[in-house]
Amino acid sequence: MDIRHLSSDADRRLAVPILQQLWTDTSPAEIMAWTAQEEYTLIGGFLEDELVAVAGVRIDDFLHHTRHAWLYDFVVNEPHRGEGYGTALLEYVEEWASSNECDVIGLASPLAKSQVHQYYTARGYEQWGYILEKEV
Repeated sequence: MDIRHLSSDADRRLAVPILQQLWTDTSPAEIMAWTAQEEYTLIGGFLEDELVAVAGVRIDDFLHHTRHAWLYDFVVNEPHRGEGYGTALLEYVEEWASSNECDVIGLASPLAKSQVHQYYTARGYEQWGYILEKEV
């Protein structure tokens, strides 16, 4: 799998249908807007010319008072799930975060997604707390 950063509008448009598998209620225009933010990095995994996996990550310095990468989006195109592309992309993102002097990589996941939690814990991720939110 060839992994590269998706920074052009054309590359980001390729990622929209895959990201909509994760963000099912989000419009293509909304996805294009947030993936264009300067501090957001979109990374894609390709099989030849086919985009099969996407990760969206941002580096911040405020959470836990340490430099960290936050994985906002991570999805493998449904026909390619279970083929190892997600693991390869996640390993790339972890190496990228380390090379950008991050101490940790973190993410949020809905409580009901136990298979997702198992995927990450099998790869060394640890649950250390909860994320709480309230609509305003």
